[in-house]
Amino acid sequence: MNAMAEESFYVGYNFHPCYEINNVSKTLTRTSTTVCVLLYIILGLLSVVTVCGNLLVIISIIYFKQLHTMSNYLIISLGVADLLVGIVVFPLSMSFSLSSCLYYRNVFCKIRDSFDVILSTTSIFNLCCISVDRYYAVCKPLIYRTKINVHVVGIMILMSWSLSILVAIGFVIADLNQEKCKENCFYDVVIEKILPPVFSFYLPVIIILYIYLRIFFIAQKQARSIQNTIKSVATVNNMERKATKTLAIVLGAFLMCWLPFFLCFSLQLLGGVSVPVYETLNWLTLFNSMLNPFIYAFFYHWFRSAFKIIISRKIFQMDCSNFDLV
Repeated sequence: MNAMAEESFYVGYNFHPCYEINNVSKTLTRTSTTVCVLLYIILGLLSVVTVCGNLLVIISIIYFKQLHTMSNYLIISLGVADLLVGIVVFPLSMSFSLSSCLYYRNVFCKIRDSFDVILSTTSIFNLCCISVDRYYAVCKPLIYRTKINVHVVGIMILMSWSLSILVAIGFVIADLNQEKCKENCFYDVVIEKILPPVFSFYLPVIIILYIYLRIFFIAQKQARSIQNTIKSVATVNNMERKATKTLAIVLGAFLMCWLPFFLCFSLQLLGGVSVPVYETLNWLTLFNSMLNPFIYAFFYHWFRSAFKIIISRKIFQMDCSNFDLV
């Protein structure tokens, strides 16, 4: 760790809710403050909500036959990634963010980073695949079933998870090499600081933005076509508002959670970033895994119907798998 980075960590711990640092001996002392306890409770509740929300999505799609569609298979993959974020990354990040792990970089920290990179990147790649599916469903409905089938969806899911694992492996190897490197570390810095955000975020987000903008413009064109046909301004305005609202929710939530962190990650090359800022933005990205069930599932009425049946435990009282989810 260079002097600037070390100083950044020390400064961060001067404001750490669960630790105090002795500036003379550079040692950390555990403190059980009210803020620290509240943070554990809040982050624990976020983990529970993330797990429960994504479990509802996964169970709904697996149990109800009406939800056995290509689009929902992609949502299952997204749900599994976000579920594992709630089960694995949330607890590890709680130990990481609220412990001395930020100062003492041990094996535990590297394990946490690996799971974080794999699952978060998989979640982003799944969102990218869902945008491709939505493009064909909305803009090319006549060829949708031929383009998006079980084989294609299987390849999408496999690639999302495989590429995420490769990105994580490259990130960890570069991190280990940089620790051993003393002078010429340029290539390791590039692999660790530049390539991961490019492949994990910037490239997928460009694809997602491009696809959703295409969907939006085509939806507007279709709305104007309907207006010319049936002369119903109210219908057209309603369709445009619905399309705009859907895209605003999807893109707004995604960019709100992910863009600040990756901008901060990229700015690390220009200088040190304080610990509290970096960890807060990292938690914001994990928050997206809690939002995804609401955005991609709660938005549709058939998922809401499925959730009500599951929560009311009717699936344990009768066979509801063939219910018409209206």
